[in-house]
Amino acid sequence: MTTRFAKRLALVAMMMAVVTPAVSAQQDDGVPPPSKPGKPINTGDVLSGELNAMKVRDVKNGKRVATYQITTEPRRLPPPNGLCNLETGPETFQLVTSSDAQATQLKSFVGKEISVKVDEIACASDPGQMSEAVITKWSLIKKQ
Repeated sequence: MTTRFAKRLALVAMMMAVVTPAVSAQQDDGVPPPSKPGKPINTGDVLSGELNAMKVRDVKNGKRVATYQITTEPRRLPPPNGLCNLETGPETFQLVTSSDAQATQLKSFVGKEISVKVDEIACASDPGQMSEAVITKWSLIKKQ
């Protein structure tokens, strides 16, 4: 009985010796390296990305409002906003339209790559905002 136990114990020990390095190698491969914070974006810089449209209900009167959002690489905002409580910075930026003309201008670019010059930017703070950061003043840059 002792020899059977010793053989089984030796077999288990050999299996553990072979399996343990393979398991630890698999775990190391699946873990991505820590992300670096994105490039900084300041007033006057250009932000490029895909334009998305979303329908959101206005908190005050309940009407549906077209909301536009740019999805891009992570970016850091200027202080005091910094990374918007995110590890790498925001990747989605809501474009606040100040007139019907701006909304109409953006409508034709939905689903396409656009570039905007950022004049005012902040982290999202109001309930109902669908983006991580909000660009309140901007201008569309025409591609040549």
